[in-house]
Amino acid sequence: MDLVERVSQYNQRMAVHFKIEALMCKFFLSSLRPVAMSWFNGLNANSISLYRQLTQAFGSRFVTNSKAPWPLSALLSLFMHDGETLQDYSDRYWEMYNELDGNFDDVAISTFTNGLPTGHNLRKSLTGKPAISVCQLMDQIDKYKRVEED
Repeated sequence: MDLVERVSQYNQRMAVHFKIEALMCKFFLSSLRPVAMSWFNGLNANSISLYRQLTQAFGSRFVTNSKAPWPLSALLSLFMHDGETLQDYSDRYWEMYNELDGNFDDVAISTFTNGLPTGHNLRKSLTGKPAISVCQLMDQIDKYKRVEED
C-alpha cells in the first residue's frame, strides 16, 4: 500500500474524529509500521500541532517508499514455475494483482488459469468451468488446495 493510500484509509477510519486534532495525531501512530513508528517517536515534543502538519511531515519523510503500481503486462507474464507449489504461485499472483492500478478482473481470471501448467488439474477445472469473478476464482483455488491437502 502506498503512502497516499495509507493516509487516505486512516482518514476514512477516523472521519468521525477528524475535527479533534490531538486524537488524529495520537491514533495516527497505530496505523504505522515499525520504521515509521520510530520516526514518529523521534519527533520533538510539541513540534506538530495539526494533523495536516503530521501528514505533511510523514509524506516528506517517507515519499521515497511510495511504489508505482505494476503495469498490466507484469500480470500477463506470471506463470507457475516447475516445482513451485500452488500456494506459492497463488501468493505471488495475488500480491502482484493487488498492486495493479485499475480493474482487470477478467484478465486476472484468464491469466491465472493460463499461468498454470497445461496438465494441472486446477487448470483443467478452471478451463471447463471458468470463474466469473475474482472472488469466485479465489474460492475455487482455496477449494482445490483443501482437496489437494486431504
